[in-house]
Amino acid sequence: MRVEDVTVRFAGLTALDGVGFTVEPGSIHALIGPNGAGKSTCFNVLSGVCRPASGSVHFGDHELTRLRPHRIAALGVARTFQNIVMTAGTVADNLMLGRHVLTRAGFAATALRLPSAVREQRVHRERAREIAELVGLGRLFDTPVALLSYGDRKRVEMARALCLEPRLLLLDEPVAGMNSAERQRTAETVRAVREELGLSVLIVEHDMGLVMRLADAVTVLDFGRRIADGAPDEVRHDPAVLRAYLGTGKEEVPDPDPGPDPGSGPAPGPDSQERQEEEHSA
Repeated sequence: MRVEDVTVRFAGLTALDGVGFTVEPGSIHALIGPNGAGKSTCFNVLSGVCRPASGSVHFGDHELTRLRPHRIAALGVARTFQNIVMTAGTVADNLMLGRHVLTRAGFAATALRLPSAVREQRVHRERAREIAELVGLGRLFDTPVALLSYGDRKRVEMARALCLEPRLLLLDEPVAGMNSAERQRTAETVRAVREELGLSVLIVEHDMGLVMRLADAVTVLDFGRRIADGAPDEVRHDPAVLRAYLGTGKEEVPDPDPGPDPGSGPAPGPDSQERQEEEHSA
C-alpha cells in the first residue's frame, strides 16, 4: 500500500497534512504518535470511512480514495477498531459476518436453504473455524461473545477481519486495555497471522514495547504530519520523535522490557492540547 501526500481537514482543523508512507508486502508496519496525532484519521482514510481533501492511496494497482468501505474490503483490506464492536450471538456468528463479502449465494437462495447455498455456508463455516483456531479461539467457537473476556473479544474482532481473507490487515490499538499476558498472546497471534497467511499488517499502537519488538518499519505522526519513518531502532532515536513523546531531543525513548512480555505499557506522551482530531474522525 502506498499513501501519498494525504491531507484531511475538518472545518478549520488539519488532521493530516501531506502524510505519506509505504507498507511493504508481507511486512508489519506500525503507525504511532502522541494522542491526537492523526492515526485514527489515517486509518479511516485507508478503509474508506473518510475521504481526503487531497492525496492518494494505492493498494496494488487500485486507487482507494474514492471507493466506499465495502469496495475496499472486497479488494483485500480489512480493519479492526479501537472500540470493540460485535453482534449478539456466538464467536462463530461474528466470524461468519466477516465471510459475507465472499458469499455468492443470494438472499433468496440462502433464505430458502437451497442446496448450493447450504454447501457454501458449510464451506465458509469451516474456514471461519480454521481462522478461529489460528488466533486461539478454536475452543470458544460456539461460545456466546457476551461470556468472553475482554482480551478474547478483541481476538474475535481480529478473527472477523481475517475472515475477509485480506491481503492487508489494519489493526487499530489491538492490545489497548489488555494485561501483560493478553498483550503477549496478541503479539504472538499477529506474528502467526503474518507468517501463516502471508499478509501485510499495519498497526496503530501506543505500546512502544510491542511496536519495537513486532514492527519491521515504523511511521511516526505528530500534529497530523509525518515526522519520522524507518526501522524501529532508527525511529526510537530520532530527535523529532523524542521531542514529540518526551518534550526534548536530549533524552531517549526507553528500550522495550527485555522480559517475556512484548508490551511494556503505553508510550509516554502528553495528552493532546486542543487537538480534537479523534472526535472529528470518530
